[in-house]
Amino acid sequence: MTINEAQDEVIAEFSDFDDWMDRYQLLIDLGNEQAPLDEKYKTDQNLIEGCQSRVWLQADEVDGKLVFQAESDALIVKGIIALLIRVLSGHTPDEILESDLYFIDRIGLREHLSPTRSNGLLSMVKQMRMYALAYKAKEK
Repeated sequence: MTINEAQDEVIAEFSDFDDWMDRYQLLIDLGNEQAPLDEKYKTDQNLIEGCQSRVWLQADEVDGKLVFQAESDALIVKGIIALLIRVLSGHTPDEILESDLYFIDRIGLREHLSPTRSNGLLSMVKQMRMYALAYKAKEK
């Protein structure tokens, strides 16, 4: 599945709900469905700066593709990172770097987050792109 196909799937899933309380519940459910991050990855090095809550992000390269795992101590943030993983994980560094994450605005996520959570969302995206850049540089 391409990044855009994954984004379209997320948009379709969220369009089933008109009420933002239901969408928040969907985010929480997505976060709860995510496998917990192994304790060995909960390091300061994996902690994303710029997030109000604590978010750990681990990236591994498998057959030229990045596989992300993450966890947060906040339910909604856990759901947000689960969405980002669903869209970006399993793709090449180039695909990640070239992607336009339009689903964030289409599902109304940015406009329904507090300014601090919105900054955290941007920090998560930035960190995932930084991992992609780092692995791309390593390939050369």
